[in-house]
Amino acid sequence: MQAKTAGRRSGRAATKQPARGRGDARYVALIRGINVGRAKRIAMADLRTLVEDLGYTNVRTLLNSGNIVFAASAKTARGSASRVERAIADRLHVSARVVVLSASELSEAIAGNPLLPIAADPSRLLVTILSEPSHRTRLDALTQQDWTPDALAVGARVAYLWCADGLLASRLAVAVGRALGDAATSRNWATMVKLHALACGAD
Repeated sequence: MQAKTAGRRSGRAATKQPARGRGDARYVALIRGINVGRAKRIAMADLRTLVEDLGYTNVRTLLNSGNIVFAASAKTARGSASRVERAIADRLHVSARVVVLSASELSEAIAGNPLLPIAADPSRLLVTILSEPSHRTRLDALTQQDWTPDALAVGARVAYLWCADGLLASRLAVAVGRALGDAATSRNWATMVKLHALACGAD
């Protein structure tokens, strides 16, 4: 299917629950490539403690793949990706890239997925989150190609990939990975929906 520009569309977590400051907003930190096989193993309890020790509140994790929801003021949220990344390296001795989305950016990504009508299996529908919105230009050449039976769409901060025959068989997934390198991380649609519910739900 020809690539398109995204339009509008529409786990359980465990941690301590420190009070969220007035005016704090929620953010989602996504860690790239941890707990895959035996490499880069991080316990979610250790990750929650690490993020809390950085001064963030209402820290929760989802699944075992490095998905963190936390609250922060606009000031302390700036630079949070690099702060978490450095702390993981210094304290847990794991080198891993971190991408942070605000709850509003996450909501936009959920609402803006144009591939839902063709995505019969949420495990084969990937959302690739860019570390910087400007990195979407790295996908310009790919959006001009026909990836049938796969499909690609690009939003403001994310790319949507429908991998019809599964991730391992997807030429599109390989091409996007090469284009973006470690400047992005991906989650399947089911995980994104759960993260959205956790980040945007009531305390």
